[in-house]
Formats: sequence, C-alpha cells, structure tokens
Amino acid sequence: MKHLPTQLVGPTVADLDAIEAEWPVIEAEMALLDAEIRVLTMDGPPAPIDWQRLRRAQARVLRIAAELSNHDAAAPMWRAA
Repeated sequence: MKHLPTQLVGPTVADLDAIEAEWPVIEAEMALLDAEIRVLTMDGPPAPIDWQRLRRAQARVLRIAAELSNHDAAAPMWRAA
C-alpha cells in the first residue's frame, strides 16, 4: 500500500500564471462547446441565429488562439518555458 505524502503538492505559481494566460482561449472554447451542444441537441433544425452563434464562437476561438500564439512567439527565448 502506498503512503500518501504528508503535504499535498499543488500547482506552482508558474502553473497558475500559465492557466491565467491561457484563460481567454479556454473561455472561448467553452463558449464554442456550448454552441455546438445547442445545435446538436435542438428539437428540429437549428435556426440561422444558431448557426451564426456557432460560427462566431469558432471565429473567436481561432482569433484568441492566434493572439496567444503570436504573443508567445514574440516572448524572449529565455522567458519561454
């Protein structure tokens, strides 16, 4: 039987900073998932507004991911983890 450590190890400050930096894309992906679920679980065919909501959510994920990627690419190499 394995013994649990007396002190549980949680995320480091660097881990929390990374999560905070990525939060906008995480939030956008959750909104996209919500739009996808709505389209897939509707009674009847989706309305044009539902398709528009889905397209906007997809575009938002792509835009924010690109912004995050461009920001990371512009960071000095010594700061990249």
